[in-house]
Amino acid sequence: MSPPYGPVVIDHFRHPRNQGAMRYPTISQEGANPLCGDRVRIELRLDGDVVGEARFTANACAICVASASMLTDLVRNAPLDEVETLLVDDILRALDARIPQARMNCIRLPLTVMHGAVSLYRRAAGPAGGE
Repeated sequence: MSPPYGPVVIDHFRHPRNQGAMRYPTISQEGANPLCGDRVRIELRLDGDVVGEARFTANACAICVASASMLTDLVRNAPLDEVETLLVDDILRALDARIPQARMNCIRLPLTVMHGAVSLYRRAAGPAGGE
């Protein structure tokens, strides 16, 4: 019998990549799903406008942890412009998963937190990086 969400989701839950706090992140943001209690913190270290390192901490369900794990893999070495255009479908495709509609917020939370963090960073930096 195969796992209900697919082997990639189970692997990223049991062996999460990039899990743990980062020393001196450039960007960090935390978010929660008030309906289920999932909490995720995303931390990015930038090299210019490129993500040099991405990490997460979570107190969350298997789907949310797997999503955060895959997302931090996907954004490593990516320009912020690319990070801002990532979609939930990109994470689902990378996880090779079919998640029930009722659990889509579990997949979406890490991405929403990351997009929010990048948006706050961009606003704080001002137009053209503060120039």
